[in-house]
Amino acid sequence: MDSFIVDGLAEKPTLEGEIAISGMKNAVLPIMAAAFVVEGETKLSNVPNIADVGSMSRLLEGLGAFVSHSGDELSIRTHDASGTVLEPQLAKSLRASVLLIGSVLARNGSVTFAHPGGCVLGSRPIDVFVDGLQKLGAELVEEDETYTLKAPNGLSGGEIFFRVMSVTGTEALMTAATRASGPVTLRNCAMEPEVVATADFLKSCGARIEGAGTSTIVIHPAHLTPNPEPVRIIPDRIEAASFLILGALVGKNIRITNAEPLHIEAVIETLRGMNVSISVTKEAISVSAPPHLKSTQIRTHEYPGFPTDAQAPMAVLLTQAEGESSILETVFDGRLNYTAELVRMGADIQIWNPHKATIKGKTDLKARDIDGPDIRAGLAFLLAASIAEGKSRIGNAHLIDRGYGSIEKKLSAVGLSISREQAS
Repeated sequence: MDSFIVDGLAEKPTLEGEIAISGMKNAVLPIMAAAFVVEGETKLSNVPNIADVGSMSRLLEGLGAFVSHSGDELSIRTHDASGTVLEPQLAKSLRASVLLIGSVLARNGSVTFAHPGGCVLGSRPIDVFVDGLQKLGAELVEEDETYTLKAPNGLSGGEIFFRVMSVTGTEALMTAATRASGPVTLRNCAMEPEVVATADFLKSCGARIEGAGTSTIVIHPAHLTPNPEPVRIIPDRIEAASFLILGALVGKNIRITNAEPLHIEAVIETLRGMNVSISVTKEAISVSAPPHLKSTQIRTHEYPGFPTDAQAPMAVLLTQAEGESSILETVFDGRLNYTAELVRMGADIQIWNPHKATIKGKTDLKARDIDGPDIRAGLAFLLAASIAEGKSRIGNAHLIDRGYGSIEKKLSAVGLSISREQAS
């Protein structure tokens, strides 16, 4: 596997320049899945150059769609997409493959899939998807580790209450419901910007959806036709948050462009509370590292709370804050496992249970050779390497590539010494 080699700055705030935020990973993937229920050609722009987009493209092609890329534009043609089986190995490598379950079932009357994979973040059950589709009339058949959902006569209307808020569950059921025979009401829905973006895409194709961005969404039957104009993918709020944290660590003056500040208010206000200098204008978010960082308490939460995907990068920042900080992870269990590697680098971190950690600072981090276990922890290790003393090797670059396109180019552009070491 490829690795990143990073020459650390030994905590010196020298990075300056501009970083442009790409389209959102967590918006483009559900929109690509939603395009499967729209017969014809869907055009997307501002598509991020990340590995997960390639994996979703191959899944769609395995179902009979034709996907083409040109720069940051992507075309999905589904005229003859009659497939019903998600390629098992590919689906297991991509958690977002679960988004296709509702789309394929709603369009083709059947879908067969293995348990989806992706990042190892504790228990990530799929019952929220299966239960919801069964309430719309689907029948489930289990065989070994393979599941098949069938609805040969189509999905019915109905009401679904999500026992836990689920972003992908909300997106998948909302998309499937556009093909139902009657109105569908979803309650306790996720309210993230990517949910709204998926609804906006479907509405641009003729869907009748009310309430996206609130806890209750109602979908009425409608005929969908492709939007002739390219649909622009919204900015990636997690990428923007990650680079804000980088600026708080070693930024002299980093300007973050193409971002949407309203989507990361929780992160911006948290950083300001830690004494970080942040300026927000229509054109850019500017950030620089303060002489001293204040400690704080982080509690991850569904939107608009502090995002769980920014938790690992934030832990690196807390190692540089004066005093004791804490993290309470409320979304995933097992997401604090990466902190053992930060301890190896010199961090003072105490794990109390799978959801809570305390971090004492300020501590000097030393360079290490470490492997990223998932997308966000891998990015956090890059941040830790950037402030450490010495040269670090961060392995499993392919995991970081799944969520951050051309990361070494963006970091090099603001002055960080980073390079990719190809696997031999």
